[in-house]
Amino acid sequence: MTWIVQNLWLVPALPVFAAGISALLGRRSRIASASLAIGSLAVSFLLSLCAFAHVLANHGTDQVLTFNFRWFQFGDQWLRLGWMLDPLTALMLLMVTFVGLLIFIYSVGYMAHDENFTRFFCFMALFAGAMLGVVIANSLLLLFMSWEIVGLTSYLLIGFWYHKPEAAAAAKKAFITTRIGDLAFLLGMVWLYAKTGTLLFYDAGAGCLESSALAHLVAQTAVFGLALSTIIGILIFCGAAGKSGQVPFHVWLPDAMEGPTPVSALIHAATMVAAGVFLIARIYPLMSAHAGISLTPTIALQVVTWVGAITAVFGATIAVAQFDIKRILAYSTISQLGYMMMGLGVGGVAVGMFHLIIHAFFKALLFLGAGSVIHGCNGEQDIRRMGGLRKFMPITFAAYSAGMLALCGFPFFFSGFWSKDEILHAAHNWSISQAPFYMAAFGALLTAFYMTRQVYYVFGGNSRLTEVSRDLSPNSSHATSHPHESPAVMTIPLAILAAFAVLLGFIGTPAWPWFQSFLDNKPVPLSFTALSSYGIISIMLTSSLLVFCGLGLGWWFYGRRPIASDSAPDPLGKLQPQLYSVLNHAFFVDALYGATLIRLNTLWSRACDWLDRWVWNGAVQTVSYLVLVVAWLDNFFDASVVNTGFDEGCQGVSRSGQILSLLQNGQVQSYMGVIGCALIALVVLLLWGAKL
Repeated sequence: MTWIVQNLWLVPALPVFAAGISALLGRRSRIASASLAIGSLAVSFLLSLCAFAHVLANHGTDQVLTFNFRWFQFGDQWLRLGWMLDPLTALMLLMVTFVGLLIFIYSVGYMAHDENFTRFFCFMALFAGAMLGVVIANSLLLLFMSWEIVGLTSYLLIGFWYHKPEAAAAAKKAFITTRIGDLAFLLGMVWLYAKTGTLLFYDAGAGCLESSALAHLVAQTAVFGLALSTIIGILIFCGAAGKSGQVPFHVWLPDAMEGPTPVSALIHAATMVAAGVFLIARIYPLMSAHAGISLTPTIALQVVTWVGAITAVFGATIAVAQFDIKRILAYSTISQLGYMMMGLGVGGVAVGMFHLIIHAFFKALLFLGAGSVIHGCNGEQDIRRMGGLRKFMPITFAAYSAGMLALCGFPFFFSGFWSKDEILHAAHNWSISQAPFYMAAFGALLTAFYMTRQVYYVFGGNSRLTEVSRDLSPNSSHATSHPHESPAVMTIPLAILAAFAVLLGFIGTPAWPWFQSFLDNKPVPLSFTALSSYGIISIMLTSSLLVFCGLGLGWWFYGRRPIASDSAPDPLGKLQPQLYSVLNHAFFVDALYGATLIRLNTLWSRACDWLDRWVWNGAVQTVSYLVLVVAWLDNFFDASVVNTGFDEGCQGVSRSGQILSLLQNGQVQSYMGVIGCALIALVVLLLWGAKL
């Protein structure tokens, strides 16, 4: 076993260790805290490069390298944990550490004026370390523990400005919503352990994702005649849907924008929401397990596909009617996560993960670009009050445009085109239904439209920024009233991410599908003739047409006539105000939850309170009063009956003893007197008897 496999635990451990040290530092130790976080993640990135190089050097061996160890014993069994290194792990480690490192560097400039700078980097380092723990885990239990730390740190970072009621509420909403999915995840994990006796993924043929365990799970049926592997897979998918903001668990993700923008970038690009998609990719053998040989997708993968397709359209439709620059990107993330899930369902691990990796770079770019805009506009987030920023912030505009075109899937020259087309091609060939393909195509059209709308609102026309703007944070000291470009510590990460948003897609083109071949441990073909096949050409033309239609519609509504003022009605809203209001309120899902689930929970809690106060508490009080009555009766009987009889008897014995004690007082003359009296009595008795 190579040294990198044995020491792979250092990749997540270093940021966690840095977080622990930062927690002990004072508020003024700003440089030390930032240096620890950035330095630890930089070393983790170097170790990830070594791991990637090792996997690349052994490409084609189809070997999963593991390091398992005993954790603790219960009864005669040992619970074992471990970590693993395979192509999926290597790629995710590279992405998380590299994108996370750029976000950390960017944060130095963005959070420079926040008084809780040290605490921020402590939480960020712990966040990154937890996600890296999810990535390397060879045990579902170790993955779940890291998964819960990801949930904890997301709560801490979303509510970082906890004195703002909106931030505190958003943190609680994210934590509680994801816990609902995690409850199903936990149930599936326990069920899996009960049936296989292990939670190790790979263990020399005895792991829960290896053939013997999968055959055992497929052979057993549970509810509705479904295979046990399907039921467990769907339960675990519930946890993934919660973390990755799939319908109906999506409601926490837009509100998570209350955290600092670097937190949003880390959540939406490299860590939290990526964890759910990665989890499905990791347990894909369980999700796709069949009884015998079958080409039909399993029920579990069909569930993943349909949920992903619905989420892709749902998020995109809502994004067209939002005005908060970060909230638009949040709904965009929901939509793109739906694409990833659908890609896993219709095309397998390589298709879904290709879009995840590509999306991580351009979505980090977009969120950091949005943060640069907010920074340059003194904390303003409403796109209606921006405008004309391309003149004031040219670097941010260029980088943001690259991210926007990558997200739209602009043909050939931007990475999102290739990853999106892989999903569309797989959905078009899905044997169950063509509906996900058409839903994904409609989502692609909407994506190009709402991103064009956002760019025209933010960077087009003339500046609509008012003199009075919100601070970047509650502790910001910015006082300028006109837009300004961000410092180099923020723009350099934008430039690097923009380069990847343009170039990264070329590692997964049909002519050179290196990414797919690397994940599948197959030789990498290079064939430009693959681009000329009818199926690929038709999908490329269709997706390109959709992108240009979306861009054209965006220009027609928002670019033809520059937006005059921040109070001007939205052109799309003027066209269809009722539908626009529904989209602007996100289909009133939050209101629906508030009127149903939350109200039901409130009513149930009140019912429980009434039962506790008047039924259970009344029963307890009644029993306590009965006990008091019994105790009083017992005391009365003891004091008045038992004690009285016993005391009288004791006093009688005592008096008898006192009388008898007079006979034995130790005085001889008393004894002689008694003897004399006895003789006299005896003489009298004898004389009386003789007389008779």
